[in-house]
Amino acid sequence: MKRNLLQITLLCSIMLLMGCTATSEEDLVDTTPIPEIVTYSEDVKPIIDNNCIICHSNPPQNGAPMALANYENVKEAVQNRNLIGRISSDDPAFSMPFGGPRLPQNLIDIIIQWNEDGLIEE
Repeated sequence: MKRNLLQITLLCSIMLLMGCTATSEEDLVDTTPIPEIVTYSEDVKPIIDNNCIICHSNPPQNGAPMALANYENVKEAVQNRNLIGRISSDDPAFSMPFGGPRLPQNLIDIIIQWNEDGLIEE
C-alpha cells in the first residue's frame, strides 16, 4: 500500500512539473515591428484572415454585420464602420474578435498605420 501511494505521488509530481513552463507573458506578445509602408496584401490581410474571417466571411457568420473577405470590404469597414475603434476597444461588449481576447496592440497598430498610409492595397 505504501509503495503504491509513493508511486502515485511520484507520478503526480512528475505530471505537475511537466505541465509547468518558463514562458512569460512577454514571450507571448508579438513584437514584430511595423513595416515602413503598410499594405493590405502584405500586412493587413493576414491579420484579418487569422483573426476575423471566421465570423466576417462572405456571407458573414455568427451575427457579424459585414464581411471582411477582401480589400474593398476592409477598406469600407475602416472608413465607414469604425473598424479601428472596434478592434481598439477595451470594452468586452464591443471588442473584437468577439468573445476572445483583444487583438495584440502591435496588430492593431499595423491596421492604424495602414489607414494613415492611405489604405494601400498592394
